[in-house]
Amino acid sequence: MPNPSAPPARADLFCAKYGLKLPILLAPMAGACPASLSIALANAGSMGALGALMSEPDAIRGWVQEFRSNSSGPFQVNTWIPDPAPSRDAAAEARIRAFLAAWGPTVPATAGDTVPPDFRAQCALFIELRPTVVSSIMGLFPAELIAGFKAKGIAWFATATTLAEARAAQAAGADAIIAQGYEAGGHRGSFDQAAAERQSVGLFALLPRLADHVGLPIIAAGGIGDGRGVAAALVLGASAAMVGTAFLRCPEAKTHRAWADALDQLEPEDTTLTRAFTGRLGRAIATNFVKAVAAPGAPSPAPYPVQRGLTALMKTAGAEANDYHRMQVWAGQSAAMAKTVSAATVLKDMWECARKLL
Repeated sequence: MPNPSAPPARADLFCAKYGLKLPILLAPMAGACPASLSIALANAGSMGALGALMSEPDAIRGWVQEFRSNSSGPFQVNTWIPDPAPSRDAAAEARIRAFLAAWGPTVPATAGDTVPPDFRAQCALFIELRPTVVSSIMGLFPAELIAGFKAKGIAWFATATTLAEARAAQAAGADAIIAQGYEAGGHRGSFDQAAAERQSVGLFALLPRLADHVGLPIIAAGGIGDGRGVAAALVLGASAAMVGTAFLRCPEAKTHRAWADALDQLEPEDTTLTRAFTGRLGRAIATNFVKAVAAPGAPSPAPYPVQRGLTALMKTAGAEANDYHRMQVWAGQSAAMAKTVSAATVLKDMWECARKLL
């Protein structure tokens, strides 16, 4: 294991192993990682990323083809470990639909029947396409899939939000741990969804705990928006940093204008953890809708993916009206650091600042 007192050396080892020029990775944000963003970052020395959760095989294949046609850099693909089928409550869903009627179009009774793309089909395609890395969130890949990845030389990065999760991932054969702090935008990676709120650990408390007890490279994720955060993560034991929200205002991200503008000077306290959009806990801007869902008397969100289906029409209507209060606007606590400059410039400035501090 690299000397924990030598952050640059540790980062250099990680970069050499994964074909990076600098130890800053793009977070795999489902629905917010167009190939253009990954191409720009990989060509600047980073690792591209596809959040493939909601992508059917043809879409995944198309993304990979576009990336490889424009970059020879490394990239990862990410998906969720699926839960058992959710328990359905028709009366509770009716109350949610009635609540949502005030925010968008009438929600049909069938809206909650949505199902994610086939997990096994996605993973079979990952093995075929052979990305540099496959990453997981919400749990661990089954042993036979892990063996399939390794047989093709594909590394596995496992997201963990606690030491217990990181230890389980190490025992299962993970090549690196993505330590996700509760500052991160988007969904929490908790293995136990029922405990996600209680297990909301900050990144800079989680990092040294993992570094002291897990013998794998650690990638720090959550609330890192500039070089100061990267340097701090490396000092605390990480081998690399993972950044998502800080790239969302870059032109290559193609983020909806209303969402991108809402990130401008967004205070950390103006984000919140919520289950309002999908039924899974995630950090988003504290919009009027998110606040309404949290208010006394509001119906509790349905389980994932039922809640995602129920809110789909509202989110579409909000996007069409440029109304971010009705959109699914994920944001990490360092969203105010996001800039409207090229992704390569953000990456370069971030690493130059970190290097000076280190």
